[in-house]
Amino acid sequence: MKLKILYKYYITKILTCCLLGTIYFQLANAQIVNMESQRYHTDTTGWSGTLSGNLSLTNSGQNIFAANVNAHAQYQAKKNLYLLLGSYGFLKSESKSFIDNAFIHFRYNHKLGDVVRLEAFTQLQENKINKIESRFLTGAGLRFKIISTKKVRLYAASLAMYETEKEQGKMGKITDWRNSSYCSFTYFPNEQTVFITTTYYQPVFVRFKDYRILNESSFKIKANKKIAITINWSYQFDSSPADQVQQSTYNLSTGIELSL
Repeated sequence: MKLKILYKYYITKILTCCLLGTIYFQLANAQIVNMESQRYHTDTTGWSGTLSGNLSLTNSGQNIFAANVNAHAQYQAKKNLYLLLGSYGFLKSESKSFIDNAFIHFRYNHKLGDVVRLEAFTQLQENKINKIESRFLTGAGLRFKIISTKKVRLYAASLAMYETEKEQGKMGKITDWRNSSYCSFTYFPNEQTVFITTTYYQPVFVRFKDYRILNESSFKIKANKKIAITINWSYQFDSSPADQVQQSTYNLSTGIELSL
């Protein structure tokens, strides 16, 4: 009887750690936002969007609360695209807050021709795990359609952005001008399968040794028109993070995606 109770106890502990670890990395990796994965590639004009979230309560000696809410709205016109994305998430126990972050991002895309688009964006975020009390970004640049076929899509962009950041526990703010370049590759081997990978590179213009890199890749297999199985990989590197924050983080996850 005691062995059975101990078995259930340790299984609960392991499952709790796995669940919290997954939520932890999903929230912690929100320092750089991959907007490329949030675009709806469609020729249809009008509004589209999603609203999603989760909430959990776990007791393994003490109560642990976790929640994550995401909202996505997009308006497609003939030559213009407006995209708004917001997110808030936290993970905390009764005595300690492990994660608490939020961001809101707005992006405008104007079609200049068959190949070139003008992009402009602004973003406000906070991330306690990375000791970011607040970070404000605004920038603009050009996006290029390099390849666009039924099987392959390849886009690249180079933008300049102004950044002002307040670190936790420090006086004053840090301001920089950064380049924000990205390359996005999408491959459709068949109608049920898609692979997409996007890499961002964000160096400070006057200090190229101070840079950030983000890569996000996903492999999706459609079970039907509404449901798909996904495998997701995310890697982030910051050459100059806040004090006592590690330079690199990564996350490998799998899940189910529901299309509305």
